[in-house]
Amino acid sequence: MSHIECPCGQGEYVQCCQPLHLGQSHAQTAVQLMRSRYSAFAKQQIDYIVQTTALGQQQALDIVAIAEWSRSNQWLKLDVVNANEKLDKNHAMVEFKAHYHDGKSAQIHHEISHFVKHTEAWYFLDPTTEMQITMKQACICGSGKKFKQCCAQFL
Repeated sequence: MSHIECPCGQGEYVQCCQPLHLGQSHAQTAVQLMRSRYSAFAKQQIDYIVQTTALGQQQALDIVAIAEWSRSNQWLKLDVVNANEKLDKNHAMVEFKAHYHDGKSAQIHHEISHFVKHTEAWYFLDPTTEMQITMKQACICGSGKKFKQCCAQFL
């Protein structure tokens, strides 16, 4: 039996991110979700990328662009630079560097990402979606709170 290393660098894929990609379990921390999302880009698991984005943002994602970025790059490694799992009761931050090769040269995507926990699952708050969100509307995470009282400060 071959042992395939997980793209996120934390062990064998079958025991690391694959169960998350297959929906057999949920990420227990924001760092674990971020690592599994990186692995999903490396493995072209686009449905997982969509499903782990904040519920109210999923329909605004450019799935074609996500799939193209996933497919067109060689994913080299992931470095978690910093993490704060407790920005508040339901929000976390992960700073990371995703190393990849775009076919011409090595690249580093350095990002500080925010995550929200809703109904015992972590979701990525995507700052790139083109949505018109008002402060008084229901939050994009599905919490039932107003946006301004929930995820607004993290986007």
